[in-house]
Formats: sequence, C-alpha cells, structure tokens
Amino acid sequence: MNFDFPAILVAATFITGFIWLADALVWAPKRRKKAEQEGGIAFAEPTVVEYAKSFFPVILAVLLLRSFLVEPFRIPSGSMMPTLLVGDFILVNKYAYGIRLPVLNRKVADMGEPERGDVMVFRFPRDPSVDYIKRVVGLPGDHVVYRNKTLFINDQKVAQIPAGTYIGKGSGLSMSGASVRREILGDVEHEILVMPRIKGVTADVVVPEGHYFVMGDNRDNSNDSRYWGFVPDQNLVGKAFMIWMNWDSAAGGIAWDRIGDSIN
Repeated sequence: MNFDFPAILVAATFITGFIWLADALVWAPKRRKKAEQEGGIAFAEPTVVEYAKSFFPVILAVLLLRSFLVEPFRIPSGSMMPTLLVGDFILVNKYAYGIRLPVLNRKVADMGEPERGDVMVFRFPRDPSVDYIKRVVGLPGDHVVYRNKTLFINDQKVAQIPAGTYIGKGSGLSMSGASVRREILGDVEHEILVMPRIKGVTADVVVPEGHYFVMGDNRDNSNDSRYWGFVPDQNLVGKAFMIWMNWDSAAGGIAWDRIGDSIN
C-alpha cells in the first residue's frame, strides 16, 4: 500500500493548527472565565490541546521543509547503478525545478528546468503515487535515438569511454561482469552499465513540449522512457544531489564510504 505522505502531513498540520487556534480564540477564554467564576481555580488544558500545541510547529516545519526545500528518498532497486545503489538514502532538491504546492502539485514559482544529465525524481506517469528516479536524457524538442547501447541526441553521438568491468557486491552482486562506460551527457560525465550479451531496447523519438525522456544508468535493467514514454512537467519532484546514508543488509549494513557523496 502506498501512503500519500504529503496529504497526511497537510491534514495533520491543518487539524493540529485548527485545534490550537480554536483553543486560543474560544476554549481558553471559556476556561479562564469559568475559573474566575469559581474563585480563581485553574483548569488544565485538555490533553488533545496539549498535543496539538506540541506537534503543530513540528509538523508544520516538516511539511515546509520536505515540500519546498529538501526531501529524503531511499533507492529500492538497481536501475541507477553504478551511480546509485540499492539501499542508498538520498536528498532531493525540491525547488530546483520550481516551487510546487504539496498535494496539488501545482507550480507557483519557476526556479529552473531539468537539464540533460540531471538525476531526477518524478511521479511515475502510469501510477503517480509511485516515485521514480532516472537520468534526464532528452529535453523538450530533442530527437533521441538509442541503439547498439549508444545514445544519439539530435543526431549527435553521446560520447562513451570504456571504464572496465563492474564488480558488484551486496544487492548489486548480480551485475558483476557488466561493462562500465563513462558517458558524457551535456556537461555531466557519469558512469553507466551495459550488458553486451543482452539485446538492448531501442528508441527513436522526439520529445514533446513539456515532457522529458529519462533512462536509468543501468541501461539493460531499467524500466524507463524506452518502455512507457515521457515524463510530463507536472510530474517532476526534484533533483537528486547527495547520498546521506547507505544501508544494504546483503552487503553487511552501512557503506560508510558512500555517506556524503554527491550525485552526478
């Protein structure tokens, strides 16, 4: 079951805030008046009011932080290997692609647009309750071709540099033996994995306005735009920028060397 956490946060903020306000404007004055009538006896705040006053500022701060600044995510699959591994906990910049209202997902301020090579979190077009993370390959208007494990953007071949053989561990052990290649996508140089013996899925598309073409860095093990199409602008969540923790029980727990790594 997928919980709509933003909706829960908004609801909790509204409920606790309403209780606090109602107490300040209505219930507390009534308690004071009753206390005066009964000889100055102080009446304790109802438990629900105490809890509301305690939790409202905390919930509001969390709502504002994760809605407009930074939101944490956990990587559940190997589709972005070797850039991101199973068990990586990442931070996502929520304002890089514009400030959006929580729940409504309506953009209220333009702050920037996705650039080719960005590692982007978005709501899966076929099921917006699920968040996906992929690399931006094609921008609006781009002609994107993927064949023979190679990208072509607007008829220009995207450079790839052989970088050895991948040695996996933990949950990524199955990818051992894959070919590692350094790909230069726009201003971003990053590594990808390809399986030479697997016939790759091809693509030949023009990205429509207001949409993006995305792919996983684990090119032969990624459910991405080659299979289900484009990501509309209204589905954008933010730009991944840092790994703050990694926990992979199959690899023995915490990978200390990944903590604090930037995401390219």
